[in-house]
Amino acid sequence: MTTTTLAVLVPLLPFLGAGAGLLLGRTVPGLVRPLAVLPTLTSLVLAAVVAARQGGDSAVDAATQLTPTGSVPIDLALHIDGFAALVAVLVGVVATCVQIYSTGYLRDDPRYPSYAALVSLFTSAMLLVVYSGDLMVLLVGWEVMGICSYFLVGHYWETPEARAASLKAFLVTKLGDVPFLIGLFALAVDAGSFRITTVLATVADGGLDHPTLIALLLLAGVAGKSAQFPLHTWLPDAMAGPTPVSALIHAATMVAAGVYFVARLLPVFAASSAALVVLAVMAAATMAGSALAALAQDDIKRVLAYSTIGQLGYMTGALAVGDRGAAVFHLLSHGAFKALLFLAAGVIIHAAGTNSLAAMSRMRNLRARVPDAYWTMTVALLALAAIPPFSGFFSKEAVLGAAEHAATGHAGSVPGAAGWIVLVAGLLSALLTAAYAARLWLLAFHGQGAEAPDHGRQPVTMTAVLWVLAVPSLAFGLAVGTLPDWFDGHELAPKLTTSVLGTGLALAGALVTYGAWRHTTALAARVPIGAVAAHPQADGGEVEAEAIATHTPAYGDIASAPDPADPGRLLLGPLHRHAAAGFHLDAVYAALFVRPVQAAARLVRFLDREVVDTYVRGAGTAPRLLGAAVRRAQTGNVQTYLSALLAGTVVLAVAAVLVATAGA
Repeated sequence: MTTTTLAVLVPLLPFLGAGAGLLLGRTVPGLVRPLAVLPTLTSLVLAAVVAARQGGDSAVDAATQLTPTGSVPIDLALHIDGFAALVAVLVGVVATCVQIYSTGYLRDDPRYPSYAALVSLFTSAMLLVVYSGDLMVLLVGWEVMGICSYFLVGHYWETPEARAASLKAFLVTKLGDVPFLIGLFALAVDAGSFRITTVLATVADGGLDHPTLIALLLLAGVAGKSAQFPLHTWLPDAMAGPTPVSALIHAATMVAAGVYFVARLLPVFAASSAALVVLAVMAAATMAGSALAALAQDDIKRVLAYSTIGQLGYMTGALAVGDRGAAVFHLLSHGAFKALLFLAAGVIIHAAGTNSLAAMSRMRNLRARVPDAYWTMTVALLALAAIPPFSGFFSKEAVLGAAEHAATGHAGSVPGAAGWIVLVAGLLSALLTAAYAARLWLLAFHGQGAEAPDHGRQPVTMTAVLWVLAVPSLAFGLAVGTLPDWFDGHELAPKLTTSVLGTGLALAGALVTYGAWRHTTALAARVPIGAVAAHPQADGGEVEAEAIATHTPAYGDIASAPDPADPGRLLLGPLHRHAAAGFHLDAVYAALFVRPVQAAARLVRFLDREVVDTYVRGAGTAPRLLGAAVRRAQTGNVQTYLSALLAGTVVLAVAAVLVATAGA
């Protein structure tokens, strides 16, 4: 079987599995799990075969025209280079792990058939984005992922949080997709084709007429899809969905699509220095802001959500300095350890029996109760904090090394300002990342909160997946010597300066957090249990007001009160309250966009009801009144009719006499 045929089957098999699952899931329950796991697993095997055949050599290209358009043609095209081949394998690995994990995590969920089918469709859409050689076909996968995320985030639609989160995710990403679509059309008009190879050839020949405008329009869609500042606010709220969905979205689909898109079309963005600087500023704000927010969250999934936003910032930072090899390297590394982090968090939540106990301040004795999650999550957190020799160290250092290379003026046309912005923000974020990773580990596994009820051992389908993902989280960085063959030959080995600075800052962040935790733990031991809610570090009455403003539950009892042993409160000080609320961006957007739109809607409703409807009602009322008057004249009495006829005759006669007299 040819490589092209195998590549076509990679996204097609999960799509067929999704269709079969939706059609047969409820009528033949025994087929649900095989239809969820086997097509995705087979797709993973085929993606690995395609990657092995491609081998980092010249790209595999194939195309057939879908239909004549009369202008810019649209082709069903494949373009599989080293980037695409490896990213497809990542998508297959994470999707297969999520499907296997979900058979245990959602084994009692009545809506599991539709859930599994949507996960397969989500996987198929991302694989279509990865392999597509035509921008319009890529857009199909891009938008299908958006609708899948809407349904999957809103899986628990009975809860208002899930309904609001799914709607917010859909609307915010669509806000970016509108300029993204315009940018795609503008790019195709300049290049004369939607084919990626043609677009890149046009850029190489200097054929783009509006490179800055096109790049900025495309970046709006990337910011929405990959949750970058300022369109990142949907991702933390998306934690209302099932935890395996969070793992899929954060590790291999949806948010990875934006980074992958920029990596594939990087020459388009590199054609505009202004666009690279904008991308660098966006990445820097995303990295630093999300790391501070993660340090202030209590819910373990929200910590990981802000962590994803920050790590995506590293990837876009690498792209801003013109190194897509470092960006995709970190995308692959991050996909493994972030999927592991979310699935381990799911084991913790499953052990507690409810999503509501994901608050780290309420966790106690979890190290002994969930040893698989403890050890594997420790590996993933070390990778996240970029501690050598874990995979995150190598990929993050590749990003920092690329930023240093650009800052010192050795990256060709990349502005030095972009390099310095990414480098400074990346080093600061390395410190903060290690701090919130250490805080999560200490509070989740060594906390002194109220112990949750024990729901027994977890299914082997959940715990086994953790150990599978722990392997690349630990060892994937060792492939740094062979990856340049897949990534345009760009050197990815750690640089001495950034390695020392990055690792030193990471260790400092972890040690300072540990010291703060020891201090706050000792302090909490001296605070009477009834005084927890009134403790100065609990923010007093501001907690409830902040909870209302951010639509999160207020601390209604002592068990859910702010934990005085939280080192994040000590480290952030007065900034903690603002960081916990995501620096109030939701409130800003509500004031700038939501409330004006609601006010405009109320005005339109008033005008429709009181003005437009008045004319409509008047148009019906006038004939009705006229009809009523005529109806009164129809009495059915012959004498009345004769009297009216006689009176009319007299009136006409008098009128005729008067007219004749006036004429004389």
